[in-house]
Amino acid sequence: MSVVRSHRYSVADADLEEFLARRSSLVATVREGHPGLTRVVLIRLEDGTYTDTWHWETAGQMGAALAALPTFPEAPLTMALTKDAVALDGEVVDER
Repeated sequence: MSVVRSHRYSVADADLEEFLARRSSLVATVREGHPGLTRVVLIRLEDGTYTDTWHWETAGQMGAALAALPTFPEAPLTMALTKDAVALDGEVVDER
């Protein structure tokens, strides 16, 4: 069964363009070394915060990528433009 890591955070309007560029680079780097990443979805919510959901084929693949996170220089550069970040992991139980 597929799994997700969901992030919720804020990004200042002035930083959004740079954040999106850094996030794109981070996604590409993670996919290069971890092909289990199937989909990444960023949503701006009506309160101005964002949810960023990363979908993985398996929990093992997600765990391996998370363990390798310190080797991705893009990760701290991207997250430096966010504030009030929270991350949650979950398992997909129904998808249509």
